[in-house]
Amino acid sequence: MRAVVAVLLIVTAAHAALWGVLREKRDAPDFRGILPSVSYAPFDGSGHPDVDNIPTAEKIRADMKVLAPLTRAIRLYSSTGGVELVPPIANEAGIKVTVGAWIDKHVDRNEREMQAAVELAKHNSNVNGIVVGNETIYRADQKVDDLIKLIQKVKSQVNVPVTTGEIWNIWLEHPELASSVDFIAAHILPYWEGFSDKQAVDQALIIYQKLRDAFPGKRIVIAEFGWPSAGYNLKNAVPGPFEQAVTLRNFVTRAESIGMEYNIVEAIDQPWKYFEGGVGPYWGILNASREPKFNWTGPVVDPAYWKLAGIALLIGVLLSLPILRLYRPTVMQAAVLSAAANGVGAWVATVFAYWNGHYFVWGSAFAMTLGLTLLVPLILIAMARIEEIATVAFGHRPVRLLSPEKTAAAAVAERKFPKVSIHVPAYFEPPEMLKQTLDAVARLDYPNFECVVIINNTPDQAFWQPIQDHCRTLGERFKFINAEKVQGFKAGALRIAMERTAADAEIIGIIDADYVVQPDWLKDLVPAFDDPRVGLVQAPQDHRDEDLSLMHYVMNGEYAGFFDIGMVQRNEFNSIIVHGTMCLIRRDAMDKAGGWAGDTICEDTDLGLAIIEQGWLTHYTNKRYGHGLLPDTYEAFKKQRHRWAYGGFQIVKKHWRRFLPGASRLSQDQKREFALGWLNWLGAESLGVLVALLNLIWVPIVAFADIAIPDKILTLPIIAAFVVSLAHFLALYRLRVSIKTPQMLGAMIAAMSVQWTVSRAVANGMITEHLPFARTSKGGLSRMSIEFQAFWEAVICVLLLAGAVVLVVTNSFRQITEIYIFAGVLVLQSLPFMSAVALATLELSRINSFAFWRHARIRSAELIGLRPVPMPTAVGAQRQVTSDVGRDGN
Repeated sequence: MRAVVAVLLIVTAAHAALWGVLREKRDAPDFRGILPSVSYAPFDGSGHPDVDNIPTAEKIRADMKVLAPLTRAIRLYSSTGGVELVPPIANEAGIKVTVGAWIDKHVDRNEREMQAAVELAKHNSNVNGIVVGNETIYRADQKVDDLIKLIQKVKSQVNVPVTTGEIWNIWLEHPELASSVDFIAAHILPYWEGFSDKQAVDQALIIYQKLRDAFPGKRIVIAEFGWPSAGYNLKNAVPGPFEQAVTLRNFVTRAESIGMEYNIVEAIDQPWKYFEGGVGPYWGILNASREPKFNWTGPVVDPAYWKLAGIALLIGVLLSLPILRLYRPTVMQAAVLSAAANGVGAWVATVFAYWNGHYFVWGSAFAMTLGLTLLVPLILIAMARIEEIATVAFGHRPVRLLSPEKTAAAAVAERKFPKVSIHVPAYFEPPEMLKQTLDAVARLDYPNFECVVIINNTPDQAFWQPIQDHCRTLGERFKFINAEKVQGFKAGALRIAMERTAADAEIIGIIDADYVVQPDWLKDLVPAFDDPRVGLVQAPQDHRDEDLSLMHYVMNGEYAGFFDIGMVQRNEFNSIIVHGTMCLIRRDAMDKAGGWAGDTICEDTDLGLAIIEQGWLTHYTNKRYGHGLLPDTYEAFKKQRHRWAYGGFQIVKKHWRRFLPGASRLSQDQKREFALGWLNWLGAESLGVLVALLNLIWVPIVAFADIAIPDKILTLPIIAAFVVSLAHFLALYRLRVSIKTPQMLGAMIAAMSVQWTVSRAVANGMITEHLPFARTSKGGLSRMSIEFQAFWEAVICVLLLAGAVVLVVTNSFRQITEIYIFAGVLVLQSLPFMSAVALATLELSRINSFAFWRHARIRSAELIGLRPVPMPTAVGAQRQVTSDVGRDGN
């Protein structure tokens, strides 16, 4: 433990050192003077000035007090709506004012604006000019000739210089406009032209010189120059606090050195300008709280940097503390987990900085809050997967895993053999298949067992009569029950089997009707019950028909992951999941847990959890003691997964109160394993679909409304979680599952393909209490799906990919990094749906058959003159040819 504590301290120190190394510090020329002019808008908050954002004299007076030490003059953009209060109040502070008249397509408003500007110029001695219109030609609100008439109209009524504000190229394109004004008020904003902050000042000076060359002798004022402190990039133009500070300090210094007249846009951030490409609110040299964003002298640094570093380190330390509670963590295991915890801490600090450095209207605040809320479970899932990677890759080997050696060592020569009652429920099962199951039971190398076969709700004599006859042939150990009108599906049948169980049976064994058990099943595992605390022993599922098709091949690989990875790890904490077949249960434990419950459609998992809640020990072995049959089709595979997920959600609703303190005998580790297991499966799949659908809604907003672009703090964690999930799957399969790479990759596709299915099951569980028990067709019910089995997955996949294309195309001019990342997220989110489409397509294709590949190998070998090498088949594979009948629910 001392070594682990040392590792945590080292990782934390490394995290702190990283913050120190990455601390940004930039040099820029010092400016100790007073700015000649800044743009000023007296509005506060996110309300639009045309609607509900009316300034007050008190607020303006407070602003002038703040601005007086910074600037000699201010530029206004309108003269109505409360802005007319500014000039006389500015005069009190000794600040000159360039009045603005807002000009658009509304004639009446234009008249009011111009008349108000004229009146302000006549009655306020500090007014040093009037700007009639702001980028009016650029917005196409007025034609050049019409704007000239408006300018001339104002000029005729005042004695101060009159001009209009336009982007620099408008002046060059319309020299007649320059002839009509007293001075040229040119806007040079390199950000909007896609220039980087390092190019911005040079670009401004080049344009300034162009204007001087084009209009020699004319007074030229750079009426707008600035750089945003936040928002999104436009091509090479990247906004940011450092970029703003360095750009403005460089510009002001060079402008002063050549005697340029200029106005900085703008004085104070304007949160209501959120619609201006994401950067609109952030052009001020003061934030909305009227605080300076940067210093005009000394190195440019982030004054809140170490505060953020402290938050990151604190979160990292707090998230690392649970490592100390792990059972015998290794140094590498602790290092990986602590590094992940500190990574989350850094992300939290980044979120904190973003939240404090941005302004939100209700819509963007809701979107950001929703996004961050959905990221919390996503990060928890990613952390749980990183923990599992660290445990499997760097932790100790499993110590609780049952093995024949352990149970054999516990056995003694004169030991007793407790009686085992093996229950085999069946519903419309093919008789020949069920006979194979019973024959395997008869071959068990164990002296004291019985077998109760219960066929329920199967009135067709062709299905039950051969089994009844076969049981008589096998002898008195085999009891046959034909029960009709059984309520409660499989659980109801198993309750009837319990009523016919021998009184002296101490252990109940459950196997599905398609399972062929190995002779040593009971001999190897029953000795575990010598410990009176043991209530349950579970062996894994496996299948003997993976060589029927590529679909079966990948399905079997997908199942193997759960039994060789998840179950092994859960077993270390006495938290295994009972999965209905190859299970041995102490009769006393079953009785005390309430027996088979019929209120969920996953009665096996429900009972297993109830037994664990009673405080019984459980054991798991990953040795295969039986082999069943895989679902016939992809449709059957999805239906089975839907039932498991729906039943799992039913169990969550049924048992969650027993996870409260003192409500059961569950340990903290057991609660954690079950909670994370549910979150990792039901939560992850549902969350993935929910976020994908929300992103589809978000696409047109981003692509066409140019607002609410998802920031990297929302999108990069999604990509990181995907990378973690990919690494989790590949690493753990390589370390724990003995299958070849092609089958592993197929298993990954199969696992992703049921995301939509699981999410639908969870949604069903939220709005319904019970769904009918859906049987899984196996053993030849349908060798090929008649219809394509991924319609909705295909629709969502196409929409996600189309959304990504739309984002990329509409972003081709702006080249905003966040939009490209968002498009990448949509592509990643399409992969589970694409996987479902791929498997559904595979099932309908000839290439699903191994015979196709064998023939292809033979033909290829013949073409090049080689002798083909036979393709291996699954060990012990047995093909089943059965009639088209229903299967039990396993």
